[in-house]
Amino acid sequence: MATVAELMEANLLRVFNERDDERRAKAIAETYAPDVTFADPEGVATGHEELNAKARALLAQSPGFVFSAAGPALVNHDLGHLAWAFGPDGEPPVVRGIDVALVEDGVIKKLYTMLLPA
Repeated sequence: MATVAELMEANLLRVFNERDDERRAKAIAETYAPDVTFADPEGVATGHEELNAKARALLAQSPGFVFSAAGPALVNHDLGHLAWAFGPDGEPPVVRGIDVALVEDGVIKKLYTMLLPA
C-alpha cells in the first residue's frame, strides 16, 4: 500500500504530468478512490473519468509544460500537502500551487488544488 507521501507524488507526477492516456489512466486507478473529488479554482471533478479529463485538458492547453515538486510532501496522518511548480521544461515556472489530499484506505479520496499568488 502506498504511503500518503507516495500518493501525493503520484498525483503530481504520474497523473497530472503524464501525457500518455493509458499510463495516466493506470496511475489514476492506482492513486484515487473511484469516487474521488478533485476541486480547483475552476470547479469540481468527481470520479476517475472526470479527473482524467481534467488532467488531459490541462496538459493539452500547456504543450511543453511540466509539473515539478517544490519541496517534499508533508504528511499529517491521512492528510497530505505538496507544493508544486508548472511551466516550460527547463525554464522558470509560470504557475505555482499546492495540492492537499485526504487519503482513505490507501488511496486519495479528496484532492484540493490551490494556486499561489504570482
